[in-house]
Amino acid sequence: MEMQKAGVAGLCLLQGRVVENISKRCGGFLRKLSLRGCLGVGDSALRTFSQNCRNIELLSLNGCTKITDSTCNSLSKFCPKLKHLDLASCTSITNLSLKALSEGCPLLEQLNISWCDQVTKDGIQALVRSCPGLKGLFLKGCTLLEDEALKHIGANCPELVTLNLQTCPQITDEGLITICRGCHRLQSLCVSGCANITDAILHALGQNCPRLRILEVARCSQLTDVGFTTLARNCHELEKMDLEECVQITDGTLIQLSIYCPRLQVLSLSHCELITDDGIRHLGSGPCAHDRLEVIELDNCPLITDASLEHLKSCHSLDRIELYDCQQITRAGIKRLRTHLPNIKVHAYFAPVTPPPSVGGSRQRFCRCCVLL
Repeated sequence: MEMQKAGVAGLCLLQGRVVENISKRCGGFLRKLSLRGCLGVGDSALRTFSQNCRNIELLSLNGCTKITDSTCNSLSKFCPKLKHLDLASCTSITNLSLKALSEGCPLLEQLNISWCDQVTKDGIQALVRSCPGLKGLFLKGCTLLEDEALKHIGANCPELVTLNLQTCPQITDEGLITICRGCHRLQSLCVSGCANITDAILHALGQNCPRLRILEVARCSQLTDVGFTTLARNCHELEKMDLEECVQITDGTLIQLSIYCPRLQVLSLSHCELITDDGIRHLGSGPCAHDRLEVIELDNCPLITDASLEHLKSCHSLDRIELYDCQQITRAGIKRLRTHLPNIKVHAYFAPVTPPPSVGGSRQRFCRCCVLL
């Protein structure tokens, strides 16, 4: 018997005694359970659960803010088959939890400790040394992690496929290069908000991680066309790229992606203010455009005009385009795009044609430097 993941709305009011009753009824048959957002569930209930459900393989405790290291001690003692564990936003979790899991759950494949901001390199070191089969590590918001933690991951996790380091501000090129060199199967990397990284990371990915499919580097403002050229020429399986606020990239990056990345489906270029219609022209004529590209985000790209929409009209798979604050895009241009792609979702904003009337019916007042459209 399996209990599939349940939605937050259905379980968020559960109390500990209910979890205990579930564990007693299902016992050794239970393989999967989500208690996501169950604020009433604590260590005591999960100790009873662990004792009764020793065959559990997938457990989500995401947002169960009452739990502490005691819960991981219980899982370590009684649940050796555990493969997937989600502890995101369980902010009382410390290195002691990771050490406990390393001792009792050697089959662990995926661990999410996002926003567990007490975890440091010592916990990561203990975990990865005893769990060599780790394929997914989600460390978003673990703000104490430094390059030393990444060196332990790179040296001990050859099976790693997914790594999320979003908003880990102390991470630099040094640690990430170790990841690239040790984790050749890497398919998904998120380092958005890691402002210290440079093109050296893109070169390392290109040289070591040819299977890369997802790259999220939003707000990494030191990355340039040079790095993305190396990446595109070596990582031909790229499907999703978040380049928001990579403010130095130009049309040169789009030209390389259009040539070498035929599987590209989702591309965010928001706040990339140097992108022009010519870059979109190359993207729209590339191999990904005709049957792959589904989403393109161009918010706050001031040089984009209606000409870009003309270049995208042959992208038959395009499902959504973001155009907020693209001041040279017009309603007429969007209307023409929709004649070719009638089902496309276009998110754009246009200022009112005339300013709203003043309260009380008095005459309209305008700033002297403004022009009435």
